[in-house]
Amino acid sequence: MRKIPTNSPTPPRKTELPLDLSGPHVTPRAASPHRLYQALCHAIVSGIVKPGEPLPPSRTLASQTGFRRNAVTTAYERLIADGFAVAVVGSGTFVAARIPAQVSGAGKARIVIETPPQGTLSLGCTHIDERALQRFRSFVGRRMRAFGTDHLHYGDPRGSRELRTAIADHLLSARGLRCDPDQIMLASGTQHALRIVLSAILRPADQVWCEDPGYPAARRAIEHCGYRPVPVPVDASGLIVAKGRTSAPSARAAYVTPSHQFPLGVQMSMSRRLELLDWARDADAFVLEDDYDSEFRYDGAPLLSLAGIDHLRRVIYMGTFSKTLFPGLRIGYCALPEKLIGPVTTARAALDRFPGTLLEGAVADMLNSGAFAANLRRVRTLYREARDVLASTLSSASEGRLSVPVPSQGLHLVARFDPSVDAQVAAHAKSAAGVEGWLLADTYARARPLPGFVLGFAGHPLPQLKASAEKLAKASLAAMRAKRSPDIRGTGTGEARKPAPTRPRSAH
Repeated sequence: MRKIPTNSPTPPRKTELPLDLSGPHVTPRAASPHRLYQALCHAIVSGIVKPGEPLPPSRTLASQTGFRRNAVTTAYERLIADGFAVAVVGSGTFVAARIPAQVSGAGKARIVIETPPQGTLSLGCTHIDERALQRFRSFVGRRMRAFGTDHLHYGDPRGSRELRTAIADHLLSARGLRCDPDQIMLASGTQHALRIVLSAILRPADQVWCEDPGYPAARRAIEHCGYRPVPVPVDASGLIVAKGRTSAPSARAAYVTPSHQFPLGVQMSMSRRLELLDWARDADAFVLEDDYDSEFRYDGAPLLSLAGIDHLRRVIYMGTFSKTLFPGLRIGYCALPEKLIGPVTTARAALDRFPGTLLEGAVADMLNSGAFAANLRRVRTLYREARDVLASTLSSASEGRLSVPVPSQGLHLVARFDPSVDAQVAAHAKSAAGVEGWLLADTYARARPLPGFVLGFAGHPLPQLKASAEKLAKASLAAMRAKRSPDIRGTGTGEARKPAPTRPRSAH
């Protein structure tokens, strides 16, 4: 260790150095040497001590600050190592003639990160039954007590075989999808899986069919990765394959939500599914099936997945535990055609090596023990009641001006105005009501938007759900009356002023 002289012959030193040890530049409750180092850096950068000036002897500074002398010595050594000070043998420690450049706090831009809303009617909220939560806690505790060497090294890029096997069993029983555990890859969510898979099967600027209206976050992810999303219209039977063939015949992939289309909630008809699979085979393309909320079906038997019909030849199936357990878990998965196991695994290893291992075992325990299925049964009952309360309240409180089809599946519903109503009515009503949820218009890319709302009913207390629905319905009536009133129309345009546009957040 380099010795730092503490004697002070010449030039004269300051007997006391004014240090701010409690300002925003000092980390609270940090170790003494670190706090002293931060205070000294601040004094040097702010010009309290000038370049070339001597710093107080360590004994003097220790007496002034109340720190031990070795803390002062450690702080001085770090100043020297970082280029803020120099030690001159026999003379002492001095501020460096040139100090490292520091970012000025005054000119620093304020960074604002938007987080998804969590208020009533927002999408992406869930509920976990208390009994299921207790089981999950016990599984996590047991796995921690049995902590093994598998957490101490890098693992399979696809994730643990135990959880992949449990997921394969679940997909067979719940979705009619037969696959080997080797075909399962874990990810942190649907969008993560989407990015990994696309990087393995596409080239830059390749086209991808996307439903219009559709899930905005998936569309943005595709575009952000350097591919070209092509909006393809949706009707009552799902994505219109003929329109896709016309607008982008050379597309290399299609992203669809066939079991419960987001946001409209329609189910892709069997004829349309077969037509989509025929296109994928003819074009040597792949279909990415996002089955994000298939477990929440309230009426009738579960629908067979598109991947189950295709037997995982051209379809890549994507699912997540964000809805069935909770979003903070950050575990999703995809089921791959056999010929894509190698390329996708290689892409995964290149992007982020492998998924986290700590909670995989606990999730496998939830699936294998029956606790996962029991939680689904209980929360499905809660969500059905919430769906019915939201739909009936919106319909009655809006005096029938909002059309609210009751979905047979999923965690959201769509409330629509008559197509002749100006789309800005919905924007004004949502703003006036101060509620969460999305504008239906924000899910469209190219097609003419329908006026209405996309509203989440899962994970919200029933009284708050009812109150928010009443506020939105009443605000919708007021917005429609205001739109017809001539005294608030724009001059010469006949249109109300447009509010600031909103941008939907991720809900998958």
